[in-house]
Amino acid sequence: MRSLYADHVLERLQFVAEGTLQQRLLICMQQAIAEGIFPRASRLPATRDLARELAVSRNTVLNVYENLIAQGYVTARTGSGTWIAETLPEGCLNSPQRVPEPAAALTKPAALSRRGATLLGHANASPWQWGAFVPGAPDVRQFPHKLFSQIQARLNRDPEIERLIYSSSGGCPLLRQALAEYLSVARSVRADADQIIITEGVHQAVDLVTRVLCDAGDPVWIEEPGYWGTRNLLRINGLKIQAKAVDEQGIIPDLTSRSKPPKMIFVTPSHQYPLGVHLSLERRRQLLDFARKHKSWLVEDDYDSEFRFSGQPFPSLQGFEADAPVIYMGTFSKTLYPALRLGYLVVPKALAQPLRLAAAELYRGGHLLIQRALAEFIQKGHYMAHIRRMRKLYSQRRQFLTGLISRYLGEAFMPAVNYQAGLHLVLPLPQGCDDVAIAALALRRGVKVRALSQYYMHPQEKRGLLLGYACVDERQCQDAFGALRGCLLEAGVIARGSGTENLA
Repeated sequence: MRSLYADHVLERLQFVAEGTLQQRLLICMQQAIAEGIFPRASRLPATRDLARELAVSRNTVLNVYENLIAQGYVTARTGSGTWIAETLPEGCLNSPQRVPEPAAALTKPAALSRRGATLLGHANASPWQWGAFVPGAPDVRQFPHKLFSQIQARLNRDPEIERLIYSSSGGCPLLRQALAEYLSVARSVRADADQIIITEGVHQAVDLVTRVLCDAGDPVWIEEPGYWGTRNLLRINGLKIQAKAVDEQGIIPDLTSRSKPPKMIFVTPSHQYPLGVHLSLERRRQLLDFARKHKSWLVEDDYDSEFRFSGQPFPSLQGFEADAPVIYMGTFSKTLYPALRLGYLVVPKALAQPLRLAAAELYRGGHLLIQRALAEFIQKGHYMAHIRRMRKLYSQRRQFLTGLISRYLGEAFMPAVNYQAGLHLVLPLPQGCDDVAIAALALRRGVKVRALSQYYMHPQEKRGLLLGYACVDERQCQDAFGALRGCLLEAGVIARGSGTENLA
């Protein structure tokens, strides 16, 4: 088997046409060393081995190595072989003899498809996923990493073959069973393990159900405002998006419209994203009746329902009625940590087999070892224990942040929807102010907030800032809030001396 050094040299030799074989080989190795492709202070293959791998005479390789030694690229150590120098000779990086690139460098942006250009034109994923006040970011430091690693290590020592190959069964059976039991108790979800499909998060879940159950041009309803990620996936899959306003009772369904009914209705009933309201009992019945009548699917995103800090929990829409036309989506990104990249779908029995097969065709399921570890983590009670700890911690952090708002901004800036739930709140701002500009100013000062207006599909007057509090301890929260208050002062949103007192 050839070494990586030999593979690289053979590839590059194809692009050096002039000179003897020895000269061409020398140029290739000089360039690989100068560019750092062959790492500094690393050992080169023995001349005999490299000659065999390149199918050249050993003398050719010996002469190349001698030239490299003489020029200071490598050093020979008696009894230890030939090593690339830690400090390269002066001027080697500017050598006039450069190996041509296999392809010409691009001089203009790549041509994208209309679909690709549309997707990137609406891209809204933030490069900042941690710190004050990133919305929706859980405190990943609090996860019991040591305990979970111990479970993984034990299971990985002698893994079953089934955990090391592609999955076509919708995910690890033990995890699907554990989820069926957990969701039945925690969210009143009506399903058995066969109705659960493990996904790599909500984005993949949305992509799967829309690809399989919708055709290009089909109308779909979304909440206004709503999650931009869902909106972009629907757009890239060619669906006709119809945004429906949200009030204090949740999405307002268009029950009297004579236009073509939606194929899907995407909702966040337990904790509307981003406003925080919950779908009322009346609206739930209206949506379920409408979906049954028009053969629509309700797609329920239950993204952070575990974190309700007071009052009665709101059960899932899926479990509201038997055989409801609801596709239920959940994720471990908020309860555990986002990089886990695990979520799940709970689908009606008629959809279970086709969606499971489609998932295997589209995505080639995997991550079965970590799914198996997560199944044990849930079954042994560690998952619920972690949620209870985080529920208490997030409640304290929410109270601390709302206390700062009340004390230093005044009651006019308290969240309009003050449900004790979730991982973020919305700081209302006066109509007409530029919340996007304020968010940009805050970012320049190290505070990561999101503008509420960016969650709307259509222009409107409502303005605000999304403040995530889950991953911010009290000291960080107070410092960041002071910086944010300074941004509001600079933008003229509040006057100096407003609030009951100034931040220290």
